[in-house]
Amino acid sequence: MKAILLERFGGPLILATVPEPAVPADGVVVRVRATGLCRSDWHAWQGHDPDVQLPHVPGHELAGTIEAVGREVTRWQVGDRVTVPFVSGCGGCEICRQGDPQVCPTQYQPGFTGWGSFAEFVALRYADLNLVRLPEELGFVEAASLGCRFVTAYRAITALANVRPGEWVAVHGCGGVGLAAIMIAEARGARVLAVDIREAALGLARDLGAIQTLDARSIADVPAAVRERTGGGVSVSVDALGHPTTARNSVLSLRPRGRHVQVGLLLGGDSNPPMPMSAVIAKELQLFGCHGMAAHAYPEMLAEVATGRLQPSKLVRRTITLAEAPEALAAMGEFREAGVTVVDRF
Repeated sequence: MKAILLERFGGPLILATVPEPAVPADGVVVRVRATGLCRSDWHAWQGHDPDVQLPHVPGHELAGTIEAVGREVTRWQVGDRVTVPFVSGCGGCEICRQGDPQVCPTQYQPGFTGWGSFAEFVALRYADLNLVRLPEELGFVEAASLGCRFVTAYRAITALANVRPGEWVAVHGCGGVGLAAIMIAEARGARVLAVDIREAALGLARDLGAIQTLDARSIADVPAAVRERTGGGVSVSVDALGHPTTARNSVLSLRPRGRHVQVGLLLGGDSNPPMPMSAVIAKELQLFGCHGMAAHAYPEMLAEVATGRLQPSKLVRRTITLAEAPEALAAMGEFREAGVTVVDRF
């Protein structure tokens, strides 16, 4: 099969012919119909994720049809249209039994712990617990755009931050996950303020419902500007980028009893940034981490997509071929493009 192969961290990504994956006993093989390009894939390419072993095929935001089914799988059959959370819990541990497979200690992650979806086929483990059936009316490109970014933003805004109508929400970083958070918060009646350093990204943020935007390049003190614009700070603040500066700015943007959600990954040398814990104590702030969303939580989100309340297709700015993926992935390190790019031709 054709796949994008990584043989050296930071080295060339090549379109290669590799063996098709074997079907896991507890899993399936999916023919990939669409797969999103995510900054997490860029981090994997750069060697920031210790789970990635070379040689490697990246990619984790996928949608497709089941090509083969393992002998232990009972809920799925060949031809089913599916997607999958980027974290697949094992189903047998205490954490999974409590309903939190997104933090399973022995989780499987296509594109990280195993070969991913920048390929014609991808193997997925723990299928009965983790696969999500796609509604017929949902196209593969739109389904892939749900990926890790949209579903992670959905859980961050709805389940963790519990955003309520009229609340101020700040989103720091308007890449794919930040734009999704803006759309979801606006749909819940929140007043959204978006922060970024790219005018194209801020323009998209306004299109998706942000009523205030801040260009961080021209502001010496971003948290102070957020507090001034919102009359004392926001109730909810999201670091959607994953950087020591944006994480700190997000926390310091909050009003008393506010909620910070860390969505952007802090990897490599940024893994353990200093945080303003004195403000956390003095203002009784709440800090949440968000590591995706379990398959059992998808139906509520998909229902909102079906009614048009949420329109993840608006985030997709470009579709490309698999052969174009290496160049597009490399560009993610330079933040040249806004919105989501999806591979839909293999």
